[in-house]
Amino acid sequence: MRERGSAPPMAVNILWRALARNRGRVALGSLLIGVHQACEALVPILIGVIVDRAVATRDLGQLVLWVGVLAALFLALTTAYRMGARLLMRAIAEEAHLLRLEVAAKVLDPRTEVRTGDVLTISTTDADTTSYLLDYLPRIFGALVATAISAVGLCLISVRLGLVVLIGTPLVLLALQRAAPRITRRVAARQEVAGRAASLATDLVTGLRPLRGIGAQEAAAHRYREVSRESLDATLRAARTMGRFQAASSTVSTLLACGIAILAGWFALSGRISAGELVTVIGLAAFLGEPFGTLSAAPGWIAASRASAERVASVLSVSPHKPPAAHNPLPAVRGECVGVVAEPDAAALVSLFDDGSPDVLVAPHHPELFSGTIRDNLIDPGRSGVQRALAASAADDVVAAHPDGLDHAIADRGAALSGGQRQRLALARALLAEPKLLVLHEPTTAVDAVTEHAIARGIKELRHGPGSTLGTVLVTTSPALLAVTDRVIVLRDGEVVATGTHASLAATDETYRAAVLR
Repeated sequence: MRERGSAPPMAVNILWRALARNRGRVALGSLLIGVHQACEALVPILIGVIVDRAVATRDLGQLVLWVGVLAALFLALTTAYRMGARLLMRAIAEEAHLLRLEVAAKVLDPRTEVRTGDVLTISTTDADTTSYLLDYLPRIFGALVATAISAVGLCLISVRLGLVVLIGTPLVLLALQRAAPRITRRVAARQEVAGRAASLATDLVTGLRPLRGIGAQEAAAHRYREVSRESLDATLRAARTMGRFQAASSTVSTLLACGIAILAGWFALSGRISAGELVTVIGLAAFLGEPFGTLSAAPGWIAASRASAERVASVLSVSPHKPPAAHNPLPAVRGECVGVVAEPDAAALVSLFDDGSPDVLVAPHHPELFSGTIRDNLIDPGRSGVQRALAASAADDVVAAHPDGLDHAIADRGAALSGGQRQRLALARALLAEPKLLVLHEPTTAVDAVTEHAIARGIKELRHGPGSTLGTVLVTTSPALLAVTDRVIVLRDGEVVATGTHASLAATDETYRAAVLR
């Protein structure tokens, strides 16, 4: 059993793969960020040298020399930071883009099922947060370089001061690391509930008109309020955990830096260190607040990346529905209208037809419309026979219901249309394409019985008139559609278990009657 709070292997692989794909940029970016932090740590050391060698001695030549060195140091640290940040930001953007492409490819596979809201949050927030690991590691490396150089500088002034840094920093990091598993759990829970809320919101907006039609909008709104409240509570819990962690890390790192400064003041008063060395120690103590803050916050950053990687992995690890057989179990369909009743997984059967052939068009069960006009969604409304396709799909009344007709504007995904209207327009688009083989998966589930019978007759008359060589496969359990087919094939677990006309199977096959006649 996986230990609670640990990342599953797939999530770890995603993080390691992100580093491997960007190893060149991350390595060079880490080096440049390390140079920047090293230069930052050298600034207070150099200022202490200027105080002792130029200011205390009133040597103008030394002052000019060391101020020139200080200016060169600032030029180096600025250049290193700009180049390193540019490399790392590009790596982050490209890695997040690749993760979004992988998530989209998985979701677009018709054999997989992922909630829409999850897709939204995973492909945006989680993809970005996962890729931020490419920035976190160089920042951690730079903070370690800065801490090491500061510790060496302090050791040269006083071994005790250096030991405070060398011993205190690891102890602080180990103590703060204990909070990482809780942060991971809280962030993962927040993203999970946020995905549910986004998914429910998408479903409600898409089905708003049918909900109003049955008077269920109040119940739907109540359900959304509940999920939204759960999302808010999860967000607040995650924020409280992160807030406590950041407060603790900031407090501890500040106390450590203050301890160094106080100890240095005591040494200066007792004459153990010079004025320039005191300036250096105070400067390093103030500077160490930044790398200490980075190192103390690092466990929380990595925990957040790991939590997001787990959610990305939850999509990428979804196994597609296995096809019912290694090959298409159906005989060749030419010039026929064939009905298919498939158990238990019709969607997997449909995916077998989608081989990229230009002669085959597979119309999915859940049609997609895009923003624009009805004319735009028909893809090629200039093709002859558009009115016949609209009539065959019973979509002509959808067009006639609007004064603008084909030029009526529709929202993205057809959100302002009912489910039946979306289905009919998508079916009209498929019929208008006139493919040699058209595969339709439950194209009438959102229409009433009268319209369903009209569509069944329309498909048959449009594609299977005298002399037609077109093929149509209707993967459905609708008796209205099956009644117009030339023959029906019954599949169970990928094997053909019965074949015949709809009438003959309904009369002789009890299992067929149970699946179809409703």
